[in-house]
Amino acid sequence: MGKWDQQKQAVWRATQEMERTGLVSGASGNVSVRLAPEDGRMLLAVTPTQVPYTRLKPEDIVVIDSEGEPIEGELLPSSETLMHVGIYRARPDVRAVVHTHSIYASVCAVAGLEIPPVIDEMVFFIGGGVRVAEYGFPGTEDLAEKVVVALGDRNAALVRNHGVVGVGRSLEVALEVCGLVERVAQIFVYASLLGRANPIPQEALATEEELFQMRRRAESEEESQP
Repeated sequence: MGKWDQQKQAVWRATQEMERTGLVSGASGNVSVRLAPEDGRMLLAVTPTQVPYTRLKPEDIVVIDSEGEPIEGELLPSSETLMHVGIYRARPDVRAVVHTHSIYASVCAVAGLEIPPVIDEMVFFIGGGVRVAEYGFPGTEDLAEKVVVALGDRNAALVRNHGVVGVGRSLEVALEVCGLVERVAQIFVYASLLGRANPIPQEALATEEELFQMRRRAESEEESQP
């Protein structure tokens, strides 16, 4: 049994789930998880590039370092590796990153429309509205930097003309975030067509945002306990 087999299995399972739920198709999107550091290096297990999920196997998952250099695996890591690395560098609390191309969220990303906080659930689990990153060429440091800015301290962002990125303290959470963004995007699009995509009242929004931050702090303190 290999050193990172368990983590590779987890990444593979996440790809199968996002393909099954229609958040991606073919070989689009990508998934990564933060591994225990070695020799001061940040390590990630990330999906390979251009391998359809119907043919992907756990052993295809690539282990890379903080520079995006492969450490284990025969295939090339995801073309969006720099985006994953950039997020992990900026957000020590993040343990998993999921990038999807779901339809309604991508519609908002193409239109350049932030998804406002229209349902309470998105504030509790995402931290507020889902902002849109400025356009960056795929696979570049420029894109990574712009996504990090749009993400801020929230758990999701739209990648302009591209798709969605969701983050969390586990792959399960990051997947749930991406699924939630797609559902909220669909609600937002339909409500906008009716002419009434009303945001949550400001006083309620402030309370919910504070609850989100309180939960983040509690999770961070829990992880720091010996």
